Formats: sequence, C-alpha cells, structure tokens
Amino acid sequence: MRIGELAERTGASVRSLRYYEKQGMLSSERSVGGQRYYGEDAVSRVVLIRQFFAVGMNSRTIAALLPYIKTNGERCPPEVLRQLIAELDRIDTQADELARARQTLDGMVKATREAMRGE
Repeated sequence: MRIGELAERTGASVRSLRYYEKQGMLSSERSVGGQRYYGEDAVSRVVLIRQFFAVGMNSRTIAALLPYIKTNGERCPPEVLRQLIAELDRIDTQADELARARQTLDGMVKATREAMRGE
C-alpha cells in the first residue's frame, strides 16, 4: 500500500510515517519513481508505534524495542527486558497519577452539581 493509504488506515500523518521510517521504526520498499510501498504488516506496526508514543515513550526507546516485539512468545535479551520493565513501571506511575487526578475532578464535578441543585 502507498503511504497515503497507510496514513488513512492508521490515523498517523504522512509526515509521521516518514519520521518513523527515518528513525528505523518502519520500513518500506521503493518504486522506480521513489514512491514508498508498505506491506500489510505495516498497519499493526504503526498502530503499535502510536500506542508507545501515546504512553510517553520516546522514539529512541521505541526503535530499540521494536525488533524484539514478537507475537510468537520468543524471549528478548535481558537488557531489553529491563527496559520493558522500566517502561511498565513508568506507565504504572503515570496511571496512578491519572487516577488521582480523575478522582479529584470527579469530586469537583459532584460538588458543583450538588451546589447547582441547591440554587
């Protein structure tokens, strides 16, 4: 598929896809005219990259981890495992902080609604 179709199917911008490729996170084949062509597997790859960015991973970390992301149960090297654990810890901390913020906002909404009913 061409870059525009991959962008449409994944929600990523064409510019982002070019960036992913430049950073070594995504690969394509080129036509004689230089147009990028991606395989069907690029869709799930881009979705995964976007998920990693959404949880705050940087492109260097993502690029280092992607070669070891396997769906067939293969083990990754110990240094990659340590990095994955560190990312999980960071995400867990972020999730806890978000849960606390949500609880605070929920309390504010409830208090405001109750005050509005009393007016």
